[in-house]
Amino acid sequence: MNTSTRVVTGHWINGETVAGTDQNPLTVTNPANGDIVAEVSAGSAADVDLAVAAARAAFPGWAATSPAERAAVLHRVAEGLEARVEEIATTLTAEMGSPIGMSRTAQVFFPVAVARSFTALAADFAWTEQVGNSLVVREPIGVVGAITPWNFPLQQIVSKLAPALLAGNTIVLKPSEVAPLTARILAEVTADAGLPPGVLNVVYGEGAVVGEAISAHPDIDMVSFTGSTRAGRRISSVAARTVKRVTLELGGKGANLILDGADLAEAAEKGVMMAFTNGGQVCGAWPRMLVPAARHDEIVRLVVAAAAAYTVGEPTDEATRIGPMASEEHRRKVDGYIERGIADGATLVYGGPGRPEGLEKGAYVRPTVFADVDPYSTIAQEEIFGPVLTIIPYADEDQAVEIANSTQYGLTSGVFGEREHALAVARRLRVGQVDVNGGQWNPLAPFGGYKQSGNGREFGRMGLEEFLETKSIQL
Repeated sequence: MNTSTRVVTGHWINGETVAGTDQNPLTVTNPANGDIVAEVSAGSAADVDLAVAAARAAFPGWAATSPAERAAVLHRVAEGLEARVEEIATTLTAEMGSPIGMSRTAQVFFPVAVARSFTALAADFAWTEQVGNSLVVREPIGVVGAITPWNFPLQQIVSKLAPALLAGNTIVLKPSEVAPLTARILAEVTADAGLPPGVLNVVYGEGAVVGEAISAHPDIDMVSFTGSTRAGRRISSVAARTVKRVTLELGGKGANLILDGADLAEAAEKGVMMAFTNGGQVCGAWPRMLVPAARHDEIVRLVVAAAAAYTVGEPTDEATRIGPMASEEHRRKVDGYIERGIADGATLVYGGPGRPEGLEKGAYVRPTVFADVDPYSTIAQEEIFGPVLTIIPYADEDQAVEIANSTQYGLTSGVFGEREHALAVARRLRVGQVDVNGGQWNPLAPFGGYKQSGNGREFGRMGLEEFLETKSIQL
């Protein structure tokens, strides 16, 4: 996408563009240079009402289609996304700064893989089962309100849309106002795939307006939210008034726990990747690296060497591994945490505050590594959501587990070491997902958090079940 203004004239409601009631559009800004790349309608509660009415009207017909028919639509959606990879990738890079290489791969590969995983799941799922003299029936919950973030714009939408549609629900989606453009491309793809009008509706806008209206709406049966823990608390509170189901995928502060006996070079390299990928703007990142105190300095040298390979630059450059933060506001937040780490006495071994040399314009930060970090300091406890890695020494395994479990979050972690030993430690961590020795991502495995990282699960059978009601019929 070039940087000339592209106006998206309105919301996507009942299969067509609908002008918003607010005449002051929201601007979408390229974080690499500050250029306006698009304007989208600023949604209101009235726009949400229109979208909910369309979704409610479309629900009986979509719910009555067979799971096989719904899976066939999802299959065509995956194909449609693949056919528009370059358009999606350039749009993502322009709206939130993802390096173009990552935009073409992970930012598009993950949602396609998720859609296909649910397509495959449909045939074997127990939509009905006999339990004694009862017939247990799984039915769609109704109208789903989906609220998604800016860091993986398309993936986060598809992670909700695919299971919700397969379950037979209709959807009102609010994408992030920072990165809303791929939602429109997806809406077009679903229409081309044969999704009936009204099954997917998109309302652009700010969380305080559109997100609030979705959460409170009496005709929305469920809210699925991915974003900050602070926003998740607010959504839960508002949604409680209508006792609707709420699933939350919130913040994280993952630990990469390196044990004695681990392959240190592999653990350091993988740990840096899991801290710096997407500029660290990943809820499942590992921004804390826990290391045996006796190996601390050795691991620091390995980490610094690995960090040097993460070039920061213009996100359209194929060589760039870290682009700008998604917005200037977020750049200031991340930079403030780096300054806080220095002020609190952590040892700066790579990077530091301020923009990288030669990148004086744009929302860029310097990828940063701190060593010998106090595990209870601000930079080790709070979610920074940027390319900032803290290396924390521990005295023994029990202390390592205690430190790993010490934050309010519990989303992801990694453990490196002898396989059975690492597996035993993984079982002690209070998180929803643990990678042992760099275990590969599995779209059929449930993903979600403990503690204030949220509730509910995404992906696979458990992710589908989140969008279903269960009815028991006694015979």
